[in-house]
Amino acid sequence: MKTSMSRRSAVARIASAGAVAVTASSLANRLFAADAAAPGTKGRINHSVCKWCYPKIALDDLCQAGKEFGLRSVELLNPSDFPTLKKHDLQCAMVSNPVIEGLGGIERAWNRLEHHDRLVQAYEQRIPEVAAVGFTNLICFSGNRAGLDDQKGIENCALGLKRIMANAEKHKVNIVMELLNSRVNHKDYQCDHTEWGVELCKAVGSERFKLLYDIYHMQIMEGDMIARIRKFHPYIAHYHTGGVPGRNEIDDTQEINYPAVMKAIVDTGFKGFVAQEFIPKREDKIASLKQGVQICDV
Repeated sequence: MKTSMSRRSAVARIASAGAVAVTASSLANRLFAADAAAPGTKGRINHSVCKWCYPKIALDDLCQAGKEFGLRSVELLNPSDFPTLKKHDLQCAMVSNPVIEGLGGIERAWNRLEHHDRLVQAYEQRIPEVAAVGFTNLICFSGNRAGLDDQKGIENCALGLKRIMANAEKHKVNIVMELLNSRVNHKDYQCDHTEWGVELCKAVGSERFKLLYDIYHMQIMEGDMIARIRKFHPYIAHYHTGGVPGRNEIDDTQEINYPAVMKAIVDTGFKGFVAQEFIPKREDKIASLKQGVQICDV
């Protein structure tokens, strides 16, 4: 993406009651929901944030500030960051991909047979590291087409990913491939349409392989998001946000109706995380993040 801070480089480095009578059981349910909700949130969306969007804010400071307005996770982090999250009783809802010999990032990953041996080695090490601290999602990428046919890309990815699924299933870790746009930010990226990702899920054939539906990216590539989320939600483990155009704040300066999208996600029964992944333009970055959480807290 053409911004002052790119996802590509960052990845490489790294919740009033009305005046009505209620039964005892319904009151108990309300109390349970309130207790489960993060401070200041309604408890229907689990909120996370991607650390790479805040390069000038220390992880410790981001954890402390974010927890005050309802964050339960800071993500796209490596195992070396886990102790800081644990100190703040936060999760890493999506663990960053391992990189080995320049492989495993957005451009060079699972769609090439020649990458598989090294990627398997890297993921076989990362999976138990994720499980050891109780986290459950580990990101992965298809890689760029570079002339590769889409069907062949599915076949190649499935061949490699199947090699790590037994380990993922053993450790109860989801391997989650991100859907990215290839029109604006990630030219030639192969997993750029929901249908392609769904077909890959079917080819891998494991309940531990899912998709990361990035709302920003899929608005650019497909639109029609609410209908597509309703249709394909069984294959989706995680969501990211971002304003279109520009990948900045998700308020009325951009085109996506985020409250409507969030309500559609909740209506599917989704219990995972929604992560803010926009690059704040305003000077007060934390205020922008808080606003994003509040917009999505339906």
